[in-house]
Amino acid sequence: MKVLHLGFAALMVSAAFAAPDPNFHIYLAFGQSNMEGQGDIGQQDKSVDERFQLLWSADAGSCNQNASKGKWIKAVPPLAHCQGAKLGPADYFGRTMVEKTDPQIKVGIISVAVAGCSIKLFDKDNYKSYVSSQQGQSWMIQRINTYGGNPYGRLIEMAKKAQEDGVIKGIIFHQGETDAGDGNWPPAVKKVYDNIIKDLGLDSDIPFLAGEVLRSGVSSGANNNIAKLPQQSKNFYVVSSEGFNQALGDGQNVHFTSQEYRDFGKRYAEKMIEVLGDQLDPVVESSSSAEPESSSAVESSSSAEPESSSAIESSSSAVTPESSATVVPPSSSSEVGPASSTTAIDIVTGISSRIGKAGVNAGRVSVPVQVNGTKVVAKVYSMLGKEVFDFSNSYSNGTLGFGTSGLPQGSYMLSIQVGSEHSVQKMQIK
Repeated sequence: MKVLHLGFAALMVSAAFAAPDPNFHIYLAFGQSNMEGQGDIGQQDKSVDERFQLLWSADAGSCNQNASKGKWIKAVPPLAHCQGAKLGPADYFGRTMVEKTDPQIKVGIISVAVAGCSIKLFDKDNYKSYVSSQQGQSWMIQRINTYGGNPYGRLIEMAKKAQEDGVIKGIIFHQGETDAGDGNWPPAVKKVYDNIIKDLGLDSDIPFLAGEVLRSGVSSGANNNIAKLPQQSKNFYVVSSEGFNQALGDGQNVHFTSQEYRDFGKRYAEKMIEVLGDQLDPVVESSSSAEPESSSAVESSSSAEPESSSAIESSSSAVTPESSATVVPPSSSSEVGPASSTTAIDIVTGISSRIGKAGVNAGRVSVPVQVNGTKVVAKVYSMLGKEVFDFSNSYSNGTLGFGTSGLPQGSYMLSIQVGSEHSVQKMQIK
């Protein structure tokens, strides 16, 4: 077995490091001008629940005194950037997700959008040539440059940062007006989606919601392409624009009105809630006395050190394309098949006084613990915050553990609570 060093060890030296909160649900939002938002921001739009947060992704935040790149702030519009973005569907998507989910859930948005752009701008292999072809469009170049010249790269950069704080649940998308006549657009969108999943190490069932364009506008033909997206992936869904026909008055009927953006955002949220179902339930300990997990309230004693993260790569023969929600790995090391080699995880001391850092040996994950008669709760969660299995009863000879041979590829979180001390550690199976 090989060990992947993903920079988590470096984070251990920082007192500011916090384990990802499975109850902080993060959504990526990207596209062109309608995702930027072109509606006027009213007084009602400036009041936002504290549970709805925005990770500012642009270089400049002059339109919001609290905004700076990579900082979580209350999600007051505009969400995308300060170069003409206004009220858009992501605003009321987030508000509705907060309104209709459990009060323990927080919602975060990462918004990257560029007016007038083709899907080619988000193709990480070919975006440079597209940017070069747009040099005559100074307004577009200005928007592209607010994302460091690479909007897709900025989306991934911010998403990786957000994964330190919470879990990515889904993607909302509004683009296609510029590519209305391009029959290759649906597979091009699928390529972008596949790259996002791969680059962020996400589970393969992340939902992707694409909104229709105005049905009466000059770009209405884009809806023919949008309707074909579900043929590209079982994870693709279309959000209808039916009934939205007031238009912003831009002369071409391309943009929605402020009220239509509000209603459209609600439609996105209702579809996301329908698709995710019980994956939106808060993650809580099975014991009635246990507290909900959160990045700001992971319980530990005063002597506990920051939690650790580890990444493990299993042999390819141990991977099965099954849903992580149905996996129950063996709890005994004798039940695990031989690995190609054995490599210990590079141990970082001081996880806590009772919980050590997870290690791997011969296809088995082991976590050193000092139980001393105290209650133990140990579980594995997917990065969507869904419980995969419970290994609380696996304690033997000073360790908790489980075999990895039944786990599909993907990222997981180990949540271990011993008495009042609690550790959350990351694990990667590839």
